[in-house]
Amino acid sequence: MDLMTIVGLALGIGAVYYTLQAGGLVNMIYNFPALVLVLGGTLASTFLTYPYRILKRVPAAMMLALFPQKRWTAEKYIRLIVDLAEEAKRSGIDSLQDELPKIKDHFLVDGLQMVLDGLPPEIVRENLIKEITFIRRRHQQVHAVFRSMGAYAPVFGLLGTLIGVVGVLKNLTNPEAIGSSMAVAVITTFYGIFGTNFIFLPIANKLAAYTEEELLLKEVAIEGILAIQAGEIPSVVSRRLQAFLAHKMRQKRR
Repeated sequence: MDLMTIVGLALGIGAVYYTLQAGGLVNMIYNFPALVLVLGGTLASTFLTYPYRILKRVPAAMMLALFPQKRWTAEKYIRLIVDLAEEAKRSGIDSLQDELPKIKDHFLVDGLQMVLDGLPPEIVRENLIKEITFIRRRHQQVHAVFRSMGAYAPVFGLLGTLIGVVGVLKNLTNPEAIGSSMAVAVITTFYGIFGTNFIFLPIANKLAAYTEEELLLKEVAIEGILAIQAGEIPSVVSRRLQAFLAHKMRQKRR
């Protein structure tokens, strides 16, 4: 699991638990009907909102957010492209055909294959930018699912509060029933807010961050592929990619 995910969950759950413990409410926080209302209602609304072709990607995306795969660092990625530039300069660009099976990045392989197939630079750039656009759209569809769940969960918590208040009004002469209704009223709101702020929105934002990191490296790959196609020497390729990466990162901080 990602270190920041562990730290965030530990801090968040610890803060909530300490507050409940200080108020003597730990034993009261579990309420099955409230959990069914918030979780079931959130899932139901999400199923109503999105088609199956998007929803079927959600479990894998959740696992990716919690247990991220090993990712390229910018330095290693640029080093890989520079090594390819060195090979192309030393043995000719056609020699890269033998290197493609060794590269564990389909985007880079596809771009280099287009170069080896003799496509002009503008077509190579256009095709790769289109692929980036499609990747971003696919990822944003999954991000939107978690953001929608983050919006639905507090609303169902509020719905539980309304149901609990109705139960209180209905049983004013029965103190035991009033207590049960008040528990549903309060705890559903807790579940809704907790799920939004510790599960749904954090997952959506973490996936969005992973997407931006991935697409930034793909933009670097485009510049590297075109530099190799233009026959630039490896040192120039390295400086070009480092400058491009720095420029893109400055743009994202604005």
